Amino acid sequence: MQVSVALLLELGVILTVLTVLGAAARRFALSPIPLYLLAGLGLGEGGVAPVPAAGEFVTIGASIGVVLLLLTLGLEFSITEFGTSLRRHLPSALVDVVLNATPGAIAGLLLGFDSVGVLALAGATYISSSGVIARLLSDLRRLGNRETPALLSVLVLEDFSMAAYLPVLAVLAAGGSWWQAAVGVLVAVGALCVAFVASYRWGHHVGRMISHSDSEQLLLRILGLTLIVAALAELVHVSAAVGAFLVGLTLTGETADRARVLLSPLRDLFAAIFFVAIGLSVDPQELLPMLPAAVALAVVTAATKVATGRFAARRDGVARRGQLRAGTALIARGEFSIVIIGLVATTNDEIAAVVTPYVFLLAFAGPVITRFVGTETRTRGAVP
Repeated sequence: MQVSVALLLELGVILTVLTVLGAAARRFALSPIPLYLLAGLGLGEGGVAPVPAAGEFVTIGASIGVVLLLLTLGLEFSITEFGTSLRRHLPSALVDVVLNATPGAIAGLLLGFDSVGVLALAGATYISSSGVIARLLSDLRRLGNRETPALLSVLVLEDFSMAAYLPVLAVLAAGGSWWQAAVGVLVAVGALCVAFVASYRWGHHVGRMISHSDSEQLLLRILGLTLIVAALAELVHVSAAVGAFLVGLTLTGETADRARVLLSPLRDLFAAIFFVAIGLSVDPQELLPMLPAAVALAVVTAATKVATGRFAARRDGVARRGQLRAGTALIARGEFSIVIIGLVATTNDEIAAVVTPYVFLLAFAGPVITRFVGTETRTRGAVP
């Protein structure tokens, strides 16, 4: 087997840079996500030190990173409890759509986009980044916070909505008709409902089937099942992240506890690759032309996401500080918005010029704002 010297060298450089940046972030009790994004920006095309040989590996690693982030997030909860939370937060999902898709649609109209461009920009401002937020909750040790179930319900309902949104956008962007888009939506939503019901009713049997005393066997079984389910989810235009999250929800008890321990190092490695990939996908020169519009849109939709999170957390009886934590955590945009750019970029360059700086600004600013807003000041003897 021939080994690519350039690939090994560039991967070594990437991991070394991430090591230094991660250590610096931990030193000041910060999430390393913004620094990883900046590293990707500097190492990508148009950056200070491009890494072309490692680009394909980083792209593949990023996909695995999102899957592992949502898998481990699902391991923190039971599907019964989460199903109850989802039903409770259907009104939160409606508020989320109205508050966050509307600014994007209005901006698209003001910028003179066609109907597909308006739809794309509305989706980019609506959908938060499950990958960024999952890592952020772990970094800030908020998985056990009272507001977290409400926050995750909003995120998962957003990902569910993508099952209807992405087929419509993909068909219309390709010049297809509305009836073709409707067929795609029916297939995607039907598959998602079947998967959720199956996981809800028979998921405990899956947990027993893949459980094994040998750690290697358990890891291989969980990863194999998760990647297969994630691939099937993508096949029917449902997010791979949703598929991975459902797998995590089905595993409970000792199996879930052991899985969290085994998967944590892999999750952290590929999550770092995921954040670098977001930066690599952005050419710094693309951030400038529509930067004023992107900044204005980012400010407005950061505020509307905070309002969404506060509404959702308030429905669970969370206090004001927890409501604010939930709201700021939702600010970050990421992988879905990049997918939206990819769907329409060939027919509308202007949408990419707006969404690219918009996504990068909020992917960077979201974790920083979340770290410093709503954080409790603890005293000696206080409960974390």
